[in-house]
Amino acid sequence: MIEMKKILFPTDFSAYSGHALKYAVAMAQSFKAKLVVLHICEHPIAASGIDAYRFAIPQYVVDLEQHQRKALDTLVAELRQNHLDVEPVFIIGKPYQEIIKTAKQYEVDVIIMSTHGNKGVSHLVFGSTAEKVVRLAPCPVLTVKHPEHDFVE
Repeated sequence: MIEMKKILFPTDFSAYSGHALKYAVAMAQSFKAKLVVLHICEHPIAASGIDAYRFAIPQYVVDLEQHQRKALDTLVAELRQNHLDVEPVFIIGKPYQEIIKTAKQYEVDVIIMSTHGNKGVSHLVFGSTAEKVVRLAPCPVLTVKHPEHDFVE
């Protein structure tokens, strides 16, 4: 029998992540597993894509971190209201690298994360965080497309 004691759920607070969260919560409830909710704050100076144009203005960086920490705290509080064992983790860095590090550090049994479905030049140049995690993760990875299908409630 497959046992899952710890599930890693990386989130960027997008609608895509929100959809994947449904899977993470369902699995955590089914297995009575701890849900490690991870958010990686990627500073714009280190970012690629649309955020790369911003300068690393100290106050902007402080505000960005505070806003994202508050979003993580809010999400964790909502999950705990559903009687889930949740551990928040906030890290500054490159998303795929920090997801892999966190999976190893917490010895998680599975990573459940969203895909954003980037296509074309953006995908070719930057690749996909989910793709990199799937290739490098020390455990199984469930990637969730949004909206592939929804749970019937």
